[in-house]
Amino acid sequence: MGAVEEWWASYHGKLRAALPEETLFLIGGRGVIRDEQGRYLLIKRADNGMWAFPAGGMEIGESLVDCAVRETYEETGLKAVTAVPFALYTGPEHTHTNQWQHTYQHVILACLITEVTGELNPDPEEATDAAYFHPDDFPNQSLTMQRTLGDLAEFERTGRFVLR
Repeated sequence: MGAVEEWWASYHGKLRAALPEETLFLIGGRGVIRDEQGRYLLIKRADNGMWAFPAGGMEIGESLVDCAVRETYEETGLKAVTAVPFALYTGPEHTHTNQWQHTYQHVILACLITEVTGELNPDPEEATDAAYFHPDDFPNQSLTMQRTLGDLAEFERTGRFVLR
């Protein structure tokens, strides 16, 4: 079964098939890997060619932190030793329509990952490339990436979890 068929057989695919025109919640996790040089790991997404932090949808039976760890592993080959939640994104401003004209309001937990095991080996179905970048050198600066780094800085400065 190919990736498209697998998606349509998944929880999100079945929900989308039942409600093709509705805005759906997409609950998930984002792994923000920072190395000792202050660089962040980005993946080049296979679905849209944009560079982004590893992220994806939560599966039935897992927590949001587990989701961030799993998605990071699936997309990069790196397993988080620790994942520290620092921000939760929930508001209507986190709604977008994807390239298939499906609209989702995202509920995403962002986790900082500073220690990993394994080898950087992106899954080609998820990511066509992966590399570490200093923020000033990011290949593209999406609002999501800017907001995530700003919220991480706020969390590290204040020690308070960020809710948006």
